[in-house]
Amino acid sequence: MTTKIMDKDSIRRALMRIAHEILEKNKGTENLCLIGIRTRGAFLAERIRECIKQIEGQELPLGILDITLYRDDLTKVSVQPVVHETTIPFDLHEKKIVLVDDVLFTGRTIRAALDALIDFGRPATIQLAVLIDRGHRELPIRADYVGKNIPTSLGQDINVMLEEADQHADQVVIDQSPAKAGQGEP
Repeated sequence: MTTKIMDKDSIRRALMRIAHEILEKNKGTENLCLIGIRTRGAFLAERIRECIKQIEGQELPLGILDITLYRDDLTKVSVQPVVHETTIPFDLHEKKIVLVDDVLFTGRTIRAALDALIDFGRPATIQLAVLIDRGHRELPIRADYVGKNIPTSLGQDINVMLEEADQHADQVVIDQSPAKAGQGEP
């Protein structure tokens, strides 16, 4: 069973709210940079950058981070995982980095992203923005900015679909897999 929990407008509103929260917490845009985790996090980071540009009239530096080689489940993902380019066209030293991803679940993706970022330099701070926080942390990681908290069971999947990546209209859906039905607690 699939249930839509966010549509294009609710995603847009959530990202605009996150942009306002980022600006408020950081007291503007000075030394502020966005880095999106490839794939959907990169598209969401670009959208947040556009929101901040609308609000402040300034375009923030934007990077894209590929964490493939930093994953702790690399051997489970694929025999030959596809590694994409990381593009961070600015120095991280003393910058306030906002790391962006689509869904925060166990925290392992974010741990891998933190490891990858530190290889590029030593930022002043690293903050985390996610469109969806679904719970079930395995590591002590939390988001600073959340579009929507969606408590889930382990038998459910959250799918973020973006026009840039999925050729679908923007939406977030929750799926109850028949194979996973009855697993986990809400």
